[in-house]
Formats: sequence, structure tokens, C-alpha cells
Amino acid sequence: MTFTPVLRSEWIKARSLPSLNGILALLFAVTVGLSLLGSATLAHEAKGTADFDPVLLSFFGINFGQVIAIAFGAACAAGPYRDNGMRVWLAAVPRRGLLYSANLTVIGALTFGIGLVTGAICFLVGRPLIGDGAIGLDDPFGWRAMLGCAVHLTLMALMAAGVATLLRSSAATMGVLIPLVLMLSFVLGDVTRGGSVAEFLPDRAGRQALVSGPTGVLGPWTGLAVTACWAAAAIGVGWMALRRRDF
Repeated sequence: MTFTPVLRSEWIKARSLPSLNGILALLFAVTVGLSLLGSATLAHEAKGTADFDPVLLSFFGINFGQVIAIAFGAACAAGPYRDNGMRVWLAAVPRRGLLYSANLTVIGALTFGIGLVTGAICFLVGRPLIGDGAIGLDDPFGWRAMLGCAVHLTLMALMAAGVATLLRSSAATMGVLIPLVLMLSFVLGDVTRGGSVAEFLPDRAGRQALVSGPTGVLGPWTGLAVTACWAAAAIGVGWMALRRRDF
């Protein structure tokens, strides 16, 4: 069996499940809604301060959207483990590497697509809400941030997929990754002056692509590279578990 029919079957499966479509819709709605709300309400107070960044403000909702991206990746990867579904999965496609790579490709493609649309709306609609101080359409920072939004959300979803393959449970995956994203970053950011340690956590590193002028250790592309390393490590661990596990 070749990669193409396996990929097609994974695509049909992902697009036909209402729960997965609902998570993607929620990812779009929450990220865009909170970003536009932040652009409309926080811009006036932030203008004139040293921390004002019109690009980052346009993507305020990604702080919450990345949590939903994690939920999507975990749900896609852990779904076949319910009700011994993995046995049926492997009976149809015995080559585990082929199955795993097709599943990850679909997760990445769907997340990247919705992330790109989300990033474009956040930036283009957020500009007039910010008003004075918003960057122009010819500014490369804005276009980089739109792409960075899609890449960051994709990497977070893929990282969750790798962890979910290891743990075989979307709930357990959320229990591991949500504290990492919502709690550990803030704790380390407060404990370490300058936040140098926290900058290398996956959620903060990837968000460097959304900052017009990064001032920390990581730049926009190196930040995404760090998040990609986290995702690659999770995918690798997930593959090792899938390859050796008996069903």
C-alpha cells in the first residue's frame, strides 16, 4: 500500500467527524474573536507605553487558540485508541510508519490551513481596530506574523499528536500539555529574570514570530525552530511507542 490512499483515508476520516470539525471551528472563533476584542479594547491603553506592539496585539487570541490546537492534535491522534479502534486501523494498514505519517500530515495540513486564515483575519481586521500605531500592509512584520501564526498552531497540534500517540488518551495529553502552556511559562517567567528559561518553552518560543521586534534570546524564526524541536521530539517519542506497542 502506498502513501496516497492512506493519506486520503485519513483526510476523509478527519473531515467527516463532527467533533474534529467543531474543534477547528472553535480554534478559529476563539483566536479571531479574542484577538479582535484585544485589538479594540487594549490598544488605547497600550499606546505610548514601551511594551506596545501592534503586531503582537493583533494576535492576542493565540494565547488561547494554541490550547485548542493542542486539543485538536490530541483528539486526532488518540481517537483510534478508543474501543480497540487501533486494531482495525492496523488491520487495514499494517505499516505503522505509513499510518503515523499520514495521520500527522492530515493534522498538520488542517491546522495550518485554519491557522493561515485565522492569522490573516486577525491582522487585517485588527489593524483598523488598533487605529493609530497599527503597522501598514507593506510592513513585512505583519505578513511574517500571519505565517508565524499558522506555523505555531500547527507545531503545537503536532506536538500534541505525538504525546497523544504515546499516552493513547486525549485527556491525558491535555493534562500534560495544558499545564506546560498555561502554568509553567508564567512560573518560569517570574522566577528567572528576563525570562531566559521560559523563552525556550514551546508556547513562548513560537510566539516570537508574532512580535514586531523580539528583544529576547530568540528571534522569530529561531523561536519557531525551538517549537519545531519540541514537536519533533514528541513525534519521535510517539513513533517509538507506536512501533513497539502490541495491540
